[in-house]
Amino acid sequence: MMHKVIEPKILYFGTPVVLISTANEDGSFNLAPFSSVWWINQSCMAGLSQHSQTYTNLERERECVLNLPSADLVAAVDRLALLTGKKEFPASKREMGYEYEPNKFKKAALYPAKADLVDAPLAEECPIQLEAKVEKIHRFDEPGSIAAIEMKIVRCHVHQHILMDNGKDYIDPEKWKPLMMSFCEFFTLTSKLHPSKLAEPFTTMYYNN
Repeated sequence: MMHKVIEPKILYFGTPVVLISTANEDGSFNLAPFSSVWWINQSCMAGLSQHSQTYTNLERERECVLNLPSADLVAAVDRLALLTGKKEFPASKREMGYEYEPNKFKKAALYPAKADLVDAPLAEECPIQLEAKVEKIHRFDEPGSIAAIEMKIVRCHVHQHILMDNGKDYIDPEKWKPLMMSFCEFFTLTSKLHPSKLAEPFTTMYYNN
């Protein structure tokens, strides 16, 4: 097997798609897809452009909802791909085909539902909806004006059809089909490849407790 040294423009090897909903200054809502995200314990780290309406809203409101779409919502997510909630945005985005859209929930044909602990709305159709509060904002010193935003998950809404059958608060990974992005293309998970030794103690704990 031969390797070659390359310089790829992006490093989206494969991450889940998230629809992040935030409250605009005028009380309306913004909805935006992104996939630069990772999770640990009850926290999330999200990578976002500082030029986006989502970043502006997060910096001001310090809260949001992280909606995780399933694979069957791919068309709704794709309808948001080249839309921005900012009236004024960089010429580079305009050259890529971006357009201003003030009502992105309607454009995606998704329904904004009231959250419990934050003012941003839930995307009703998404099987997983995570209400979150901003803890810290880390700005990158590099071209592109990227920021890493650390958030704490304060409430988790999960559709019953992806939970384990034992009635415990545990998502069944064989039922959950997240929408994934790899190098700007949409994918989803295949069937389980091999049993995981790491999963054994967690599964036993949830089934027996």
